[in-house]
Amino acid sequence: MKATRRTFMAAVAGGVATWSCGPSMPAEFTRFVRYEQGGEVSFGGLDGDTVYEIEGDLFGSRMPTGKSVPLGDVKLLYPIEPTKVLALAGNYLSHIGDSEPPAYPEPFYKPITCLQNPGGPIIYPEGAQDVHYECEFVIVIGRKAKKISVEDAPNYILGYTAGNDVSERNWQGGSIDGPENKDMQWWRGKGADTFGPMGPAIAVGLDYEESKIQTRLNGEVRQEQMLSDLIHKPPEVVSFISQAVTLLPGDVIFTGTPGETKPMKAGDIVEVEIDGIGILSNPVQG
Repeated sequence: MKATRRTFMAAVAGGVATWSCGPSMPAEFTRFVRYEQGGEVSFGGLDGDTVYEIEGDLFGSRMPTGKSVPLGDVKLLYPIEPTKVLALAGNYLSHIGDSEPPAYPEPFYKPITCLQNPGGPIIYPEGAQDVHYECEFVIVIGRKAKKISVEDAPNYILGYTAGNDVSERNWQGGSIDGPENKDMQWWRGKGADTFGPMGPAIAVGLDYEESKIQTRLNGEVRQEQMLSDLIHKPPEVVSFISQAVTLLPGDVIFTGTPGETKPMKAGDIVEVEIDGIGILSNPVQG
């Protein structure tokens, strides 16, 4: 490799990504975005309000292109394209109330078609009447993980992003003998199109135990919790799932919502903010 080429290393196991040389580049990145500009989709390192384009994806050594662009000039996309989306139920005491905390993580699937970009609309599906926000901390897998230990799990996590596990309560959680509008499964109650906004960035090396998660609806705080209050922490979650389901690079795991959720209506703006990651903002359409 010529000495004049600048190499990019995307850290997978709790570190930061660094440029080896080049005075025009930041010394390190801790946040990464996926974005569209001029019909082209790229990954970039985010430093302040500037995006530095990189070649390839985030799972290994990558080359900078030498291009940068103001953040305001690009369309942010959900920051990674997973092969599968999992999510947890009941992972904060503030959400489950008097119920017994689950002894182990309780994952379920959301379809990848539920994902929505930062700024993209959350759309009420036909027949929906009670659509709630759910701010969530999201794990992004960096390496193929199969039957790994809790102790080794951090080495398989690329980083973290923010998500909104949008939920239609009238459809969610029924039984074959339950009310007519209830479903036996959460296939549409949590999996309808646009019910999984995610972004704006992937944070690498984030000390999430020091971070706060918050939901704001039209600027009013509706949910707020420290991530240290998660019942099942990311290493345990990743290890547990990997015992039965192989996780692949880019797969994401929503880790549950805190506190109480409320409905959103057309015209609302919902924001999910996590310290060190950024603000995920989406309008609601009826």
